[in-house]
Amino acid sequence: MMKYALMLAVATATVGTPQLAWADDAAPMATSRDSTVPVITDDMALFESFGGRAGLVKIMDDVMPRWLANAKTRPFFENADQTRIKAQLVEQFCVIMKGPCEYSGRSMADAHRGMNVSEASFYALVEELQRTLNAMDVQFRAQNRLIAALAPMHRDIIDK
Repeated sequence: MMKYALMLAVATATVGTPQLAWADDAAPMATSRDSTVPVITDDMALFESFGGRAGLVKIMDDVMPRWLANAKTRPFFENADQTRIKAQLVEQFCVIMKGPCEYSGRSMADAHRGMNVSEASFYALVEELQRTLNAMDVQFRAQNRLIAALAPMHRDIIDK
């Protein structure tokens, strides 16, 4: 299951706009405020399926130790302000899912400039996020919607 979602992330990253087959009539409407925070839904149902803001905080609290334990992602987090990163990711994910939030961080390009993030590190980060989402019992369809929104950010993050 994790490999399928990761393949989705790879496919959307290389093709551009995510193309997904949805169980209901149509894919979610995607509108973009900027390249860092694409809104992927018109209502708060997806946000609520992640447990709202409290659920996103719980997800970040679980995934940060995973990123620190993973040799491919550790260098980007071990000497960083982890509390700030988690808070900004909560904001970013919340906005992407049309939650009642505002993103206060920098663009992904500005935040990652000069960090030498490789494709392998980027995909390791996504894989650890998926492990957390699975552990938190986030529905697979909801995971895919979020990952499809995040995948195009690779263009602003990977620079090695």
